[in-house]
Amino acid sequence: MEVHIGYELEARLTHSAAKQGCNPDELVQDVLTRYFKEEARFVEAVKRGEEALQRGEYLTHEQAGQRLQRS
Repeated sequence: MEVHIGYELEARLTHSAAKQGCNPDELVQDVLTRYFKEEARFVEAVKRGEEALQRGEYLTHEQAGQRLQRS
């Protein structure tokens, strides 16, 4: 697969990869892997939240504010 990016982004990618001791291809693969793991984690969290809401397990805005003030 080829991805075309602009000069500035390519320069930043090359610089960041060099600082991390890898090549740009490795860094892109690592970044994409982390992105998709985080995306899956987020989707799962939303799903759990929706399921809790359906069960009636939720806080009102006021209750959430009170908990934050106690922290």
